[in-house]
Amino acid sequence: MNKSTQPVVIQAKNLDLTFQTNDGPVHALKDVSLDIGKGEFVSFIGPSGCGKTTFLRVMAGLETPTGGEISVNGMTPDEARKSRAYGYVFQAAGLYPWRTIGGNIRLPLEIMGYDKADQAERVKRVLELVELSGFEKKFPWQLSGGMQQRASIARALAFDAEILLMDEPFGALDEIVRDHLNEQLLALWARTKKTIGFVTHSIPEAVYLSTKIVVMSPRPGRISDVIDSPLPPERPLDIRDSPEFIELAHRVRDGLREGHGDAV
Repeated sequence: MNKSTQPVVIQAKNLDLTFQTNDGPVHALKDVSLDIGKGEFVSFIGPSGCGKTTFLRVMAGLETPTGGEISVNGMTPDEARKSRAYGYVFQAAGLYPWRTIGGNIRLPLEIMGYDKADQAERVKRVLELVELSGFEKKFPWQLSGGMQQRASIARALAFDAEILLMDEPFGALDEIVRDHLNEQLLALWARTKKTIGFVTHSIPEAVYLSTKIVVMSPRPGRISDVIDSPLPPERPLDIRDSPEFIELAHRVRDGLREGHGDAV
């Protein structure tokens, strides 16, 4: 896919973040600059401790950089958070076990003050989007891990934010379920045209899903390569056997090796 010509919705310039710990300062991000265009699907990949999740949390206003600048929809991340500019999906589904699936999805809508009729309509719509229609009255323990993650995605979509930030949402799932959810997420992205930031450790997942792949190097976290995907928007799973897919995966792997010595 060609480089995005859409308006920039997330822009980082010379971003730095140092955590102060009991063992001394930890330099999590160093001189990170990146533009994410409207409607792009951007994956962040790199070894553990490279700052992928930290960068995502900075976008979400959950961490505060110690240097540089970042804007989300032309606002600070904190302003964007308060204006409901994004939905956030964590590694674990994080569903409340005492609430039904519908109740979990309604929770942010209740907090935001949507009326009950609007809540019901939004819950119905997002359950259809993630192919969970009919499960509204089930409890989380009655659903598989993959279905729970789809419910978590539905919750993040319920208030119709333009940006979806996802922190390794499928990392704990087996390969078959993960493949299925990758297909569903790609279809959901095609239908909703959301801008998606997606953290992963999986090279095939990053290559399959993304319009842009951001390769990060170990601490202090830096961007070592930004790859605009040449793959078409329509991507059946068997595209992973194509020469174009394999070549792209090799470039990502080479970028990880260059940033991480011989450890990858």
